[in-house]
Amino acid sequence: MITLADINQIVASALMMVIKMALPILLTSMIIGLIVSIFQTVTSIQEQTLTFVPKVLGVFIMIMILGNYMLTELSGFIVTLWSDFSKYVR
Repeated sequence: MITLADINQIVASALMMVIKMALPILLTSMIIGLIVSIFQTVTSIQEQTLTFVPKVLGVFIMIMILGNYMLTELSGFIVTLWSDFSKYVR
């Protein structure tokens, strides 16, 4: 029978997985935004849409670089979760 501790462990590991998947992409977007913002401040260019294209390209490149790792980690988590499925059904 599934206990509250089991549920807490599943939720905690799922939240950690979300953080591991999102952190590199969010950090990339934040760093690119900071660099473009500094560039805009130095050059006095106040165009709001200037950050969009570099951020999209940076996120796309990070997904290309880390996509295999992210998919491997996520599929490993799902396999672990489904391998214990009989424990949760009782």
